[in-house]
Amino acid sequence: MSTHPSRRSFVSLAAAGFSTLALPRLAQAQLQPKTEPPPRALQLEHAVTAPVSVEVNARSIANFEPRDRSRTRFGSLDFRSGLVLTSSYRGFGGLSGLRFLDAKGERFLAISDQGGWFTGTIRYSGREMVGLTDVEAAPVLGADGRPITEKRLWYDTESLARDGNHVYVGLERVNQILRYDFAKGATGARGEVIAVPPALRKLPYNKGLEAMVVVPKAQGPGKSQAQPLAGTLIAFSERGLDADGNLLAFLIGGSTPGQFSVRRSENFDISDAVLLPSGDLLILERKFSWFTGVNIRIRAIPLKGIAPGAVVDGLTLFAADLGHEIDNMEGIDAHVTADGETVLTLISDDNFSMLQRTLLLQFTLAE
Repeated sequence: MSTHPSRRSFVSLAAAGFSTLALPRLAQAQLQPKTEPPPRALQLEHAVTAPVSVEVNARSIANFEPRDRSRTRFGSLDFRSGLVLTSSYRGFGGLSGLRFLDAKGERFLAISDQGGWFTGTIRYSGREMVGLTDVEAAPVLGADGRPITEKRLWYDTESLARDGNHVYVGLERVNQILRYDFAKGATGARGEVIAVPPALRKLPYNKGLEAMVVVPKAQGPGKSQAQPLAGTLIAFSERGLDADGNLLAFLIGGSTPGQFSVRRSENFDISDAVLLPSGDLLILERKFSWFTGVNIRIRAIPLKGIAPGAVVDGLTLFAADLGHEIDNMEGIDAHVTADGETVLTLISDDNFSMLQRTLLLQFTLAE
């Protein structure tokens, strides 16, 4: 038996013994009410200020559950591979959203919660990820062509959605959404603020806009009638609650705009979402406690149940804690392999903390 403490034990002891100044920023965000923003110097400590190539090192994660190395099935997911990512570049980290730019799950677009784009390519050996190449960072720009971080509180870029060449970025602190046309300069494109529901703008500070997906527009005659949400941007709050304590979400654009709720349970908050090619909506959730550290889960929400005024719920497909190789998982996307397998890719936000890691994990969704 190993004499080294598990990561779960270590984090639990750290949470019990460290001062709040030494705690991971996730714990601070979950456990401390925030009425005033941190000093601007702290807000922009790791901001990307100019386009730059970034060298990223990757260490393989052989087993998702180190205590049982023979296990590969976790709920409805099969573990494929994982990487621990590090870089000497000061702005690398805080990755809160991930979207693939190709159908192979290779070219990716990620966003840091300090107003930075990251693009690159995942390298594979067979079905396993082995590293990242061609990684570049660039500042997220506003309509004036300047980094959005020059505006007060416009740095907490937490959510990312893609609809063809159009990319949507959600800013949690100010609860605004920017739209980018990547056909006009990719990460050098300028953002356009889109109109959002007044209730979205009133989401609580640091618990607001956290996840977004776009329902693709129907293709071909008669298809629009088959999917009422076609062309809708769905935006989820992290912990904005309705009168019954459920999580608020919004339908923006499309033919049925409005507000609905996702049933909240076990104190989980929403961190990201992805719409599968099959039409199923997956929600990535997380929670933090002093005694168990970070827990994550994935729920499947039937898209057909989403409508203005609805309260939706779904089955839990996957759950993990610090006995597994997880961290503050904040991003999720999916692609389908040439063999027809649906692969989920998760990325973690390390909060630029020495106690956390940037992880890239992949799982196959079991049929």
